[in-house]
Amino acid sequence: MKTNQKIFITGASSGIGAAMAIEYAKRGSILGLAARRKEKLEQIAQECLDQGANHVETYSLDVTDADLSEKTAKEFMELGEKGIDIVVANAGIAISDRLSKGESSRINHVLNTNILGVTNTIIPFIPKMKEQKQGKCVIVSSLAGFNPMPYHGGYSASKIAVRMLADSWRNTLSKHNIQFTTICPGFIKSEMTDVNKFHMLFLMETDVAARKMLRAIDVGKKTYILPWQWRVLINLNLFKLAQKLLA
Repeated sequence: MKTNQKIFITGASSGIGAAMAIEYAKRGSILGLAARRKEKLEQIAQECLDQGANHVETYSLDVTDADLSEKTAKEFMELGEKGIDIVVANAGIAISDRLSKGESSRINHVLNTNILGVTNTIIPFIPKMKEQKQGKCVIVSSLAGFNPMPYHGGYSASKIAVRMLADSWRNTLSKHNIQFTTICPGFIKSEMTDVNKFHMLFLMETDVAARKMLRAIDVGKKTYILPWQWRVLINLNLFKLAQKLLA
């Protein structure tokens, strides 16, 4: 494995993004951490340095801003040894549709953040990866990308969409030695899941999940579902039954 890998992660101020950053820091990586909450991002950056990161740059970034996303990607790629090894499109939101309100702004916000946020994150790195003839792109989807969640049509649609993007881009770019891994987590302990008032089946601690995700990326998995129990349920077409258990 290459030392001092250059890794860019969005949504890195908490949850899965922060946990992945810390695990990559333990490998001595050069990290670019992006999120909207600058203060929390700086705290994660310091923790990454404490854990052994070679270097950490933080970027205040709203992934729905295409121009700023492109500018940020270029800045990180110019840092130190020019280029990029891994980019993780993790930023996203999960809120209900609120269909009865009769307005589309809420669901549009979810779609815009979760889909365009991925395209804005990944695409600026592709030309450099093609030039290098190597690179890894990671897109964080969800179990909701396999079966729609009630009250969360926008979230489910966005996670299906980014999974399809990854599948398409993988076929398009594999000849350039560019790897695409789609991560489809179930319930992972984070600020996002802390607000849930229902029982969360197979809830996994964030640091455990991050270590498993890194291993999946290392070995080049195309689609990685975790925890493993959800893989079984999906393969046996028992996902809907599991949803009923959550109701």
